[in-house]
Amino acid sequence: MFKFLIKRFWYGLWVLFGVVTVVFFLFNVLPGDPARMMLGQRADIISVEAIQRDLGLDRPVHQQYLHYLNDISPISLHRHSATTSLHYLDPDAYSYITLATIGDHAMVIKKPYLRRSYQSGRDVTEILRSAFPNTLLLAAVSIVFAMVAGVVLGSFIALKRKPWLSRGTLVFSVLGMSLPSFFAAIIIAWVFAYLLGDITGLSMTGSLWEVDDFGRGEYIAWQNIILPAVTLGIRPLAIVTELTRSSLNSVMAMDFIRTARAKGLSEYRVITRHALKNAMNPVITAVSGWFASLMAGAVFVEYVFDWKGIGVVIVEALEYYDFPVLMGAVLLISVVLVLVNIIVDIVYAWLDPRVRLG
Repeated sequence: MFKFLIKRFWYGLWVLFGVVTVVFFLFNVLPGDPARMMLGQRADIISVEAIQRDLGLDRPVHQQYLHYLNDISPISLHRHSATTSLHYLDPDAYSYITLATIGDHAMVIKKPYLRRSYQSGRDVTEILRSAFPNTLLLAAVSIVFAMVAGVVLGSFIALKRKPWLSRGTLVFSVLGMSLPSFFAAIIIAWVFAYLLGDITGLSMTGSLWEVDDFGRGEYIAWQNIILPAVTLGIRPLAIVTELTRSSLNSVMAMDFIRTARAKGLSEYRVITRHALKNAMNPVITAVSGWFASLMAGAVFVEYVFDWKGIGVVIVEALEYYDFPVLMGAVLLISVVLVLVNIIVDIVYAWLDPRVRLG
């Protein structure tokens, strides 16, 4: 198990390195001058050049890239002298613990430094920390909804063995897969919050935290998560339903199911203890992949429903070319996906003893 975890984490680090490299060079070839964005289009040349020096934008791209790697690395070089030509970080930008001193530099351990927003000047880590819990909650509720509803619905269809139900599931899966998230969000918001708003009591927009109109401060509005979670969960729900149906049909025809019945086990125990556990392997694998899609699809869904998460942060950063926020958000999502894939690999091996971790 330990060897497996080391291999997976090492693979994850290479994936993150590739993501950082691609994102950095992609955003550095996009149009727009961050210095002028911060100062305004009427800023004088001296002020623009001063901001560019402060941000390190006056250096060659490869040096900026090395600086950024040094910024986000937990172990990095920290300068003692301003005369050195090696890559370093501003010592006032973060807190650190010194590991070793190398000439005018020190090797330090610190939290990844994602720099500051070009627009607000806030620390990117602080911006993402305030928005990410909402996105994580939305994705978690969506995947739980898709998983529970899909397994129950798929199991029901598989056990009923009705051809018209199987064909209907296939049609539902195709429709669910082909329906774009932003279009589904608009339709669902219009139907359940506008047309049926008096019945459902749901709003077209709203986030987890709302401000009371009567001055009693903030409160948690759990009803606001219903529509975005259902919208985000439609596509994985369609896939989980079809996968559960087809996988359970295959498992129910296997020899060990007949053996379990021959031992006198009740049909309920045969299904729950033997059939479902073995049928869940492809479902778990699909859910892990869909978590990535949920994180990406949440950008459109959050924007439509005004759910204050990473999606809204990304859209606003794109609008104002706020590259540090964009790069930090992409890196954060990548880290989450790598960790989720490692956890899913472990769960998959637990569900199927035939899988060997190594």
